[in-house]
Amino acid sequence: MPEPRGTPPPPTQRWVPTPGVAWQWQLEGTLDLDVDAAVYDVDGVETSAEEIQALHDRGRRVICYVNVGAFENFRPDRWRFPPELLGRPNGWPGERWLDIRRVDVLESLMAERFDECRRKGFDAIEADLVDGYKANTGFPLTVGHQLTYNRMLAGLAHDRGLSIGLKNDLDQVPELVDAFDFAVNEQCFEFRECHKLLPFIHAGKAVFHVEYNLRNEKFCARAKEMGFSSMRKRPQLDAPRWPC
Repeated sequence: MPEPRGTPPPPTQRWVPTPGVAWQWQLEGTLDLDVDAAVYDVDGVETSAEEIQALHDRGRRVICYVNVGAFENFRPDRWRFPPELLGRPNGWPGERWLDIRRVDVLESLMAERFDECRRKGFDAIEADLVDGYKANTGFPLTVGHQLTYNRMLAGLAHDRGLSIGLKNDLDQVPELVDAFDFAVNEQCFEFRECHKLLPFIHAGKAVFHVEYNLRNEKFCARAKEMGFSSMRKRPQLDAPRWPC
């Protein structure tokens, strides 16, 4: 039977990570519980409540990775997604873009996923693929559709006492920095767009950042100056990390 849902803490008690805090991001392989990082970002389905408790016992905060922008044919709730919500493949095996205009359907599906994150003991949500309006999804998505969807996700997380990070979606940072509690970014130094994340730093909110193709000496000094929580990872996001 599912664990009973607890009462979410008041919004004032919601965790908001501060700039510069060290993090680990692992979505593949056996979870390494002993990384010297205050924050872990791990898969919401594959990670067990026992592993999350073990991380909490080590003083870590734990973020729940949830793909909110694409259907994944390997997830246990895949049967709940109506076919008409599924768009073009997004380039990852088994994934197709979602029609985020259909908030009437997706809100309850994402609420159940966030509920599961809370039941397991996660502290926060990493909502992935929240910039589909810029992709070839098969749907005529607009800036407005994306803002509405992303704000809905933030509300779902906050209603459950969970913080939530804005993943990439750099062009909407000015509109969304107040609604989200931290940022997660890939490759902003490689693409020369890190300045777009500074509103999070100025708001006292962490920017969890990773590069895949640049050596640390190419970005770490500037990342530290900017207040980012930066490291180099392999694209498969297994355990090894090279922090700044």
